[in-house]
Amino acid sequence: MARPCTLFTGQWADLPLEEVCKKAKSFGYDGLELACWGDHFEVDQASKSKAYCKDKLATLAKYDLKVFSISNHLVGQCVCDNIDSRHKDILFSAEHVWGDGDPEGVRKRAAKEMIATARGARNLGVSVVNGFTGSSIWHLLYSFPPVSPKMIDDGYKDFGKRWKPILKEFNKLGVRFGLEVHPTEIAFDIVTAERAIEAVDGDKAFGFNYDPSHLGYQGVDYVKFIRKFADRIYHVHMKDVYWSETLTEAGVFGGHLGFGDARRFWDFRSLGRGSVDFEEIIRALNDIKYAGPLSVEWEDSGMDREHGATEACAFVKNVDFPSSDRAFDAAFED
Repeated sequence: MARPCTLFTGQWADLPLEEVCKKAKSFGYDGLELACWGDHFEVDQASKSKAYCKDKLATLAKYDLKVFSISNHLVGQCVCDNIDSRHKDILFSAEHVWGDGDPEGVRKRAAKEMIATARGARNLGVSVVNGFTGSSIWHLLYSFPPVSPKMIDDGYKDFGKRWKPILKEFNKLGVRFGLEVHPTEIAFDIVTAERAIEAVDGDKAFGFNYDPSHLGYQGVDYVKFIRKFADRIYHVHMKDVYWSETLTEAGVFGGHLGFGDARRFWDFRSLGRGSVDFEEIIRALNDIKYAGPLSVEWEDSGMDREHGATEACAFVKNVDFPSSDRAFDAAFED
């Protein structure tokens, strides 16, 4: 049985949920991954009211759509980050988390909001919350001026200190957190993902929202990631990215250029139009027996999003295939 193909609503939060449902159904999707901004999934209401969640489910059912996860990337980013004015901008749907803007206050309120998100997920009947963690040490990435091992160790200790209490509540609620491994997060490749797991003492509430688009252009083996963390792949984003086979004016760090600029070394592309090998991804997901949704996070600065979302859905359904329950040459056996 093919895995459900869902659409992440984060890039559609300018539209009311019912309109997104109408469009997603017409595009061919089986469900939605609800973002916790816009009116798609309001954490304050969802965490307190099962009736609110029932209404959301009814809206989805009206269009024969299901929901398997929710995502609160924007608030999660604020749990560990060094807070500045950019965070006020991303907290447009959670202004109470920003409050007076005091950095430590923002981080503490963000942690409480992530716990509330898990409550909302439980009330909705889903068991996975996807998101970001933020990082107090991302600015130390290049290691010059020289960065001591202690500075990095302290960053992972800070992550553990802030996220272990959150994960404790996730466990109580029967909800798991899927970190989207991504530059600017505490985990942005395989090595740092391992360190992140260690920092939370291996808590099984902590896993990954697998997204190959953030790994490939860095030079990270995005297929090996699946097999390395087979028991912690809690959700999958299907998103493509193009990276150049020749040298470019701006490298991996982007040259402070916006997405869509032709001088970039890499850029997000509609599914099937980038450099990611989704055939190998599906084979690896089959190997680890991942049965959850394949959620399209559609991003392409050079393409109309409705055209892109439609072709992306068709791409996912075409590339996804079930694993075999027998060897191909079994017919030759006695």
